[in-house]
Amino acid sequence: MQVLNPATEQVVATVPASSVEEVDAAVARARAAFPAWRAVAPGDRARLLRAFAERIDLHAEELALLEVRQAGHPIGQARWEAGNLRDTLFYYSAAPERLTGLQIPVAGGVDLTFKEPLGVVGVIVPWNFPMPILGWGVAPALAAGNTVLVKPAEWTPLTALRVAELALEAGLPEGVLQVVPGEGPVAGRRLADHPDVRKIVFTGSTRVGKELMAACAPNVKRLTLELGGKSANIVYADADLEKAAATAPYAVFENAGQDCCARSRILVQRDVYDRFMGLLETAVAGVVVGDPEQEKTEVGPLISAPHLAKVGSYVPSDAPVAFRGSAPEGPGYWFAPTVLAPADVRGFPAWHEEVFGPVVTVAPFTDEADAIALANDTAYGLSGSIWTRDVGRALRTARAIEAGNLSVNSHSSVRYWTPFGGYKQSGLGRELGPDALDSFTETKNVFLSTEL
Repeated sequence: MQVLNPATEQVVATVPASSVEEVDAAVARARAAFPAWRAVAPGDRARLLRAFAERIDLHAEELALLEVRQAGHPIGQARWEAGNLRDTLFYYSAAPERLTGLQIPVAGGVDLTFKEPLGVVGVIVPWNFPMPILGWGVAPALAAGNTVLVKPAEWTPLTALRVAELALEAGLPEGVLQVVPGEGPVAGRRLADHPDVRKIVFTGSTRVGKELMAACAPNVKRLTLELGGKSANIVYADADLEKAAATAPYAVFENAGQDCCARSRILVQRDVYDRFMGLLETAVAGVVVGDPEQEKTEVGPLISAPHLAKVGSYVPSDAPVAFRGSAPEGPGYWFAPTVLAPADVRGFPAWHEEVFGPVVTVAPFTDEADAIALANDTAYGLSGSIWTRDVGRALRTARAIEAGNLSVNSHSSVRYWTPFGGYKQSGLGRELGPDALDSFTETKNVFLSTEL
């Protein structure tokens, strides 16, 4: 598999694609390593995870530069991504010693529950945030005592391969964490089909998520899915319009819009619509799109030529473009930040479908009920933002919106210490936070009779 730099279109590496047989061999190694890893004392497993996090920290700049070259992420963002992987490992390094069960009162004896690891876990990582999302699956899975196989995206395998090397340097035993680069229909599908893989963690498109659900069904394989999104950014008339407008571009254009949480629909109360649009145009003009190796760059290129064509299809020549930002010319998969303002959003493809690029659609609304109806007018339900000074309205709106992660007067959705996941076709299960460990363990109930 050729890895291209999206900013230059130059080949930066060639990585062998794993065959079905190579995936099977990796699963066998992971299965063989599982009993010993499961038996590692909680304190020792915690120390190994901390050592792993420390190795990531020592090589954070190296990992960030790899991300810049394979994914086109701006260097500042790439450094954050390496730091997020490190911090997620540190967070879950506290879990092995806290993976406790219950003692439940019963008649005639003692009832105990145990949290036991599943076995071999497959983590299928997307290309949009290769390092953080790798950590979201790997860290809790390892902490709970599972062995892990990572299948990185075809376009972005380099950081995953280096992270696996750092895991060995940190002292994790052979076979506990492996990377199987390869094509999704080959390596990814084999992980889903393999009877010895007990769980799949997948982040990616809803279409592929549905295919994985079907593949996992014959073995009743556990599954966590984080899929697409079409999130709303709701701006009420009483909001701090200057702040809402200044931050709105970064809520959708960051990572070139290649983010399931992107607030790609902005809903603005009609009374302040014109004023907000004026402020938004100024903010969009200020977004710095350019060379991802430059410190000042805020937005880089799209990941590939096919993806550039897909994003472009949502902005045809007669599209209702309100205004655009700027992007470099020449080599690279560049797309200027684009704001659309159709007269009728309900029949507009970019309103309903996940563009996964720097394109946002703006629509006016009349009142609270109208805002909620527009926000819920989607098959997805991952994230969203609500801008208002009225706390009651904020809570009513948050409770009414069908989404798993909402922010009030901000655009924050993902923290490694809080739950993350979606409603409807945005996914299944929850990642991150203290409860993620439940999805990597089985609860075993044991009754001990005290009667002779």
